[in-house]
Amino acid sequence: MTAVARLERSLNGASAFITGAGSGMGRAMAVLFSREGAKVAVVDRNASAADAVVREIEEEGGTAVAVALDLLQLDRIAAAVEDIADRFGGLDVVVNNAGYAALTPIDAPDFRENWDQQITVLLTAQPLVIRAAMPFLRKSAHPRILNIASTEGLGATARQSAYSAAKAGVIGLTRSLAVELGREGMTVNCICPGPIETGITHDIPAEDKALYAKRRTALRRYGKPEEVAHIALSLCVPAASFITGAIIPVDGGLMARNA
Repeated sequence: MTAVARLERSLNGASAFITGAGSGMGRAMAVLFSREGAKVAVVDRNASAADAVVREIEEEGGTAVAVALDLLQLDRIAAAVEDIADRFGGLDVVVNNAGYAALTPIDAPDFRENWDQQITVLLTAQPLVIRAAMPFLRKSAHPRILNIASTEGLGATARQSAYSAAKAGVIGLTRSLAVELGREGMTVNCICPGPIETGITHDIPAEDKALYAKRRTALRRYGKPEEVAHIALSLCVPAASFITGAIIPVDGGLMARNA
């Protein structure tokens, strides 16, 4: 009988580029990936937030670099990716996590502005990060691409047409690139978080969150950023070599519940 193979479930020695890593789910991913041995690029438009996460990682003995990058400035993406790959001696993991949301009715005066900003940050920037990383991922023994979408890409909420359209686009992007890049051994997967305690949901009154969670989720609560980060880690370790094109809700059962 053939022995059960031992597959690597740590990121020891890997290099990761994580956008939106200054807070919330991105911060949790950056810290967790570092704990598992990765060198982490903490990418965020808020330079001070990125610096704080780097200090947090370094205090635990990890290696991280802060990258101040506003994804609305698409022409800066390639240089940022290349700089990190040069510093780390390569790149193994790309996580497109940066988020942006603005409730905007279709007939609002600022609809076009909000549409353009959300589509740019949430969708257009993702393939540009991946394109910039491709030369380095091709040299990696275990290349991993992870895109963060949302349950809003699987369902919809009023006044979030731009957000929902962008997140649905991320799902399509993930599936398409999984098929395109699979022959090169690259995995491309997608997480769809549901209601998570992040900066985007911070200003929602606690009683409204509790009511929403009880009505909509099977677990009847909001999730924690760490709970998303652990699924992200599972998709990015070397052992995750035969899962690609997956769209995984991390939503407390929101998409499963009818009533």
